[in-house]
Amino acid sequence: FYGSWFEHIRGWLSMREWDNFLVLYYEDMKKDTKGTIKKICDFLGKKLGPDELDLVLKYSSFEVMKENNMSNFSLIKSDLLPNGLNLMRKGTTGDWKNHFTVAQAEAFNKVFQEKMTGFPPGLFPWE
Repeated sequence: FYGSWFEHIRGWLSMREWDNFLVLYYEDMKKDTKGTIKKICDFLGKKLGPDELDLVLKYSSFEVMKENNMSNFSLIKSDLLPNGLNLMRKGTTGDWKNHFTVAQAEAFNKVFQEKMTGFPPGLFPWE
């Protein structure tokens, strides 16, 4: 419905060396949310005061965004989301392990290696 995930990621990551392009990973955001926000601010040339930083931390948390109609996809008509796709599930990393069988994980890894040839292996931080 939305096209190839691999082509989508390849297209974006092909610009990763551009000065006006910042690559962020959800895994890094979860490990160090404040550090990631500061990284974004540095990239944008924006300084936040402590109170502003606290507000960004609060309102960009998964829990708050999941309840916010402007960010939780609840305003999108269900017929536009294939098979009842829920785009905001748990807000955790590594949950795919609870959904993929060993065979599925191996199959994905094989296709991933084929489709993402040419990108450094460390570019993808998931486990």
